[in-house]
Amino acid sequence: MLKSLKKVTALLLAGAMVLVLAGCSSGTTQSATTGEINGGGSTSVQKIIDAVGSEYTALNPDIKFTYSGTGSSDGIKGAISGTYSFGCSSRDLKTEEKTNLTEMIFAYDGIAIIVNPENTVSGLTKIQLAEIYTGEITNWSEVGGKDAPIVVVSREDGSGTRTATEELVGFTEQLKGSATIKEGNGNVQTTVAVNPNAIGYVSLTFVNKTVKALDVDGVKATVDNVLNKTYALSRPFVAVYDATKVDDATLAFLNFLMSKDGQKIVTKNGGITVL
Repeated sequence: MLKSLKKVTALLLAGAMVLVLAGCSSGTTQSATTGEINGGGSTSVQKIIDAVGSEYTALNPDIKFTYSGTGSSDGIKGAISGTYSFGCSSRDLKTEEKTNLTEMIFAYDGIAIIVNPENTVSGLTKIQLAEIYTGEITNWSEVGGKDAPIVVVSREDGSGTRTATEELVGFTEQLKGSATIKEGNGNVQTTVAVNPNAIGYVSLTFVNKTVKALDVDGVKATVDNVLNKTYALSRPFVAVYDATKVDDATLAFLNFLMSKDGQKIVTKNGGITVL
């Protein structure tokens, strides 16, 4: 009889504990593990954000996550207007864009100057780059290459990569009018990959065997050289949101992005971590 009573008591206590844990779980995590997260902005960060989003939704299957690569300016505008629950920029925000936005640097990146692998030029100075992109230098022979016209490939207005490149290189004149304009890092990469005379610029994460990254001012475009600040063309990756509009699910995702696990994903996808 006494043994039976003890058994019943133990079962009741175990059941009560399960109910308590279930209640605590649903009460403390529901807002962060359910909902819809809609981000957008820089194409340079898309590999990273998509990978982090994929892992986050695997851990939280009731979360719906989307990210649209529409350019840094659009990401910032979307975060301001509420079109996006968070935006991403691959450049520093301008003064007029900072209104009501919280900024979070989650990675750093280098901007690689790329040419076709057949190009014999191995490096350029920032001055030469500026003169190529503004039309003062028009032939590869002027910078040690073969006698061939330089096909300049640039990014669209509003691109964070374009803004950052122009600022870091130090353009003092407008982009040459005959430049080929491509949207997104991937389109620049493929355009340069098929044209032996082309030059373009992309995030380091988009450099592969189909293109060749040039040294800038004698320094190679590598993660180590971005970290030690010897490579001139480097920039932050920034997530932005309006604290008056952001929801718990988005904040939980951004916290995950900044966690050790999130930063490991940043590294795996070519970003330079902030931790």
